[in-house]
Amino acid sequence: MTACAIEGGSAGAAATADPEVEPGADPEAEPGAEPGIEGFGGPGGSAGADVPGLPGSGPDEKPEASGAARGPVSSAGDAPRPGGFTLTADGAYAARLTAAPGPPGERAWYPERWTLDGPEPYAVPLPLDQPEEPDAQVAPLADGRVLIRRRVADRQMFSLLYPTGPGTGELLLGAVECAGMTLLPPSPDGRCVYALSAGEHDSSLWLVAGGAFGPEEVARIPGRCSGGVWLDRSGRILALDRQAPGGGPVKAVAVDLGRGAEVTPLLQIAPGSNDRLLLADADSGLLLLRSDAPGHDRLGWGVLGSCLPVRFPECLRLPDVAVTPFAVQPGQMLMPESCAVALRIDGAAGSWVGVWRPAGRRLHQFAAPLGWVPGAGYWSRDGVLRLPYANGATPCGVALLDAPEDVEPSPATGCTHGGEGGTQPSAAVTAPAVCRPVPLGQAPLHRAARPG
Repeated sequence: MTACAIEGGSAGAAATADPEVEPGADPEAEPGAEPGIEGFGGPGGSAGADVPGLPGSGPDEKPEASGAARGPVSSAGDAPRPGGFTLTADGAYAARLTAAPGPPGERAWYPERWTLDGPEPYAVPLPLDQPEEPDAQVAPLADGRVLIRRRVADRQMFSLLYPTGPGTGELLLGAVECAGMTLLPPSPDGRCVYALSAGEHDSSLWLVAGGAFGPEEVARIPGRCSGGVWLDRSGRILALDRQAPGGGPVKAVAVDLGRGAEVTPLLQIAPGSNDRLLLADADSGLLLLRSDAPGHDRLGWGVLGSCLPVRFPECLRLPDVAVTPFAVQPGQMLMPESCAVALRIDGAAGSWVGVWRPAGRRLHQFAAPLGWVPGAGYWSRDGVLRLPYANGATPCGVALLDAPEDVEPSPATGCTHGGEGGTQPSAAVTAPAVCRPVPLGQAPLHRAARPG
């Protein structure tokens, strides 16, 4: 075994194959661990037992349960319901574009708002007189209203939807003359929603909800921008992935909306590397990123404002699957290494859930609940992962998963009992020019990058 230590039964070839260890890399292996995927179990049931759609899973294979859940067990290969799923920053509301049952070419699409902060989750449909186009986007606000973006010819139309008794109310916000636009994750303040329009030479950032006079352009950034990650709780600092106007590598930058959209570098791992920010936690400063600085595309982590190097753990490098973080445990002030991170794992068998901590040496894998929209979920401060799902039996449900425990480091040495702490970088030491708190982008790699 090498980096990935996972529990229980079988997850198919994509999840059980051992990743290759690069020469000189820390293997992060845990002796005695067996490959497999854990599952969700209801009260009185065995979690993960007889999960359909996972090769090798059957009545005789009952993975060990390590997390509580509510809801049916799912197959990793189950197709999600139509439409994306967007949550508010606090996880109180969610919204998605869904469709009534019918032939694929005749479905009536409509927005749906989920309320998740009460004793039981429930969904409220928000249809209007005319069905929506499947390329419309929705985003929830903290007051329960839902922003919708519609494309009409070369214009982007924005409205707020809200339930009004038996019907749906609509507040028109305005339009933007633009052929293409993408909604960014809702602002942490719960009131504002921004959208990004990328052109050939520059990108426009628009405040489309929460402004005084409808949609307004708040920044024009040189280069082609994508992504979108909030770095603070107030909704002032936004990270974007930017490619310079003349081309070249993609680098994450920070846009300070409180200082006239001032743009500063955020990730600069190597001069020619593509460094994208995927996720950030404002409480701990933990950053999840993707970079090809080690010689090929890798998932890594760092800490905002630290002079420590970027790490690229081997346990997040799985063969034949894509691993993408989608939620970080909040409330871990000054303890980024202890934050639990939820990851979406996509392979030939479908999509399932991973849980990992920077301080740990294990990637725990779990079967997702039936009807889970891959990549939708949020953490509570006490380490419970909530995964919204909908299926034929449960139109609106949330599966609960307790973050599994990792091997604790030795108090004397700071290392785990297996020898290594699991936080070792996979690049060779390059001393920083100045040892002071600096943006993560200026932190050097810990080992020399190897091509290929």
